[in-house]
Amino acid sequence: MTDMPTPSQEKAATTSLGELVGEVSRDLSELMRKELELAKAELSDSAKRSGAGAGLLGGAAYAAMMTLLFLSIALWWALGLLVGGGWSGVIVAAIWAIAAIVLYAVGMGRLRSVRGAPRTVETVKAIPDAFKRNEENRS
Repeated sequence: MTDMPTPSQEKAATTSLGELVGEVSRDLSELMRKELELAKAELSDSAKRSGAGAGLLGGAAYAAMMTLLFLSIALWWALGLLVGGGWSGVIVAAIWAIAAIVLYAVGMGRLRSVRGAPRTVETVKAIPDAFKRNEENRS
């Protein structure tokens, strides 16, 4: 058997250094473009999730404010009348308190699910390894 050059060895032998550098430059440019597209997509998704979680926390804040309002009104009625009329305010305030707790829990759950751009971080970390592998293959 004779040692026949592989197509990649033939290409390397006939391609100038400038052409090889140009190919590497184009490939690296394409890789960076793709990484930026991935980062944009992941950050857009994270922003949407954060916005939804923040909206729910805003709802929880409003519900908490209503709780204080109705508790204050209920206490006023209860102390003022010392009869059942004021307790209707307590029931309404309890409903608002439950709403605040639910909105807060759901909002915090959504915010905890935001992960940023994990795939972009992984693929960017792999770029130096890709160069190392090419250097090892040349030896």
